[in-house]
Amino acid sequence: MSDPVLASPIASHGAATLTSVTVDAYNAELRDKDGFLGDRASRRAFWSILDQWRDKLDGDDPFGEAETADISKRKLDKLLTDERPEAVAFVHGVIEEFAQELAGVTRRFLKLKGWKDTQRIVVGGGMSGSRAGQIAIARASLLLKAEALGVELRPITHEPDQAALIGAVHLAPSWIFSGHDSLLAVDIGGTNIRAGLVELGKKKDQSRTKVAGIEIWRHREDEPSREQAVARIGAMLESLAAQAKAEKRALAPFIGIGCPGIIEADGRIDRGGQNLPGNWESARFNLPQALTDILPKIGGHATTVLMHNDAVLQGLSEIPNMQDVERWGVMTIGTGLGNARFSNR
Repeated sequence: MSDPVLASPIASHGAATLTSVTVDAYNAELRDKDGFLGDRASRRAFWSILDQWRDKLDGDDPFGEAETADISKRKLDKLLTDERPEAVAFVHGVIEEFAQELAGVTRRFLKLKGWKDTQRIVVGGGMSGSRAGQIAIARASLLLKAEALGVELRPITHEPDQAALIGAVHLAPSWIFSGHDSLLAVDIGGTNIRAGLVELGKKKDQSRTKVAGIEIWRHREDEPSREQAVARIGAMLESLAAQAKAEKRALAPFIGIGCPGIIEADGRIDRGGQNLPGNWESARFNLPQALTDILPKIGGHATTVLMHNDAVLQGLSEIPNMQDVERWGVMTIGTGLGNARFSNR
């Protein structure tokens, strides 16, 4: 690998000031006596609550002998429309307990200086795409409204697998996309890595931006090394670049990356990458540079790579929908609880 590059000439990695918003705070690592507070409202926490409720049923479990780990969100959603009142009540019990945890974690965030006077929070991650998750978000929002905290929670607008990819368009100033109709983006999570071919919207606010191609790798199952993960991401991007060429797209020489952790201006990860394969926090590792080495040029032009926190990118996808408020945030229910707070500029 070549020597790490400094910040991109168009912006810093992990920048606080972007074209449309100021990133007031992100990756808050609240703790309590049991560890990270956000873990109480993570995907793992939801399934832990489900498992505990199943243990209490003593033979009346609507999922029968199935392992909790094998119960999909689709199966859980289907149970919400079951003819058996007890089965529906069971799911609502799980949802209520998780909603209480989500509301509790949100209260703690709202006490942070960087989250003061937040008016709206969008909730992303895989749970936001399920009916059970959406009900939990709505219930948590009602709990907070009942306390007159001045904040509402709502599910993220885009498909959970696509939100951060779409948000990548807001990392860079619009002029970099002049003459182009698409870009490449990567969303790195503790369980999945997604790479996307993102089609730029024709409206100035990018509200019509959409994902034209996507590749998803469930890396947690493969347990790759860091180097293997980087190589796989590079291959995914090369495949999507080939798709863009085959479709005669004007692909911008730009790659936007969302990655867990605190992102330094030079592209290194200070902390927060503990769920990624290998040591991504090493001072000698620079993901933007590694991907630039793999794709040094796109369409004959030098590639620019910009990286920010993955929750930040999910939040950026909501910019067109946040023009009626000044201060807003995002929380992502995934391996942990990603978070970011924004102020419109």
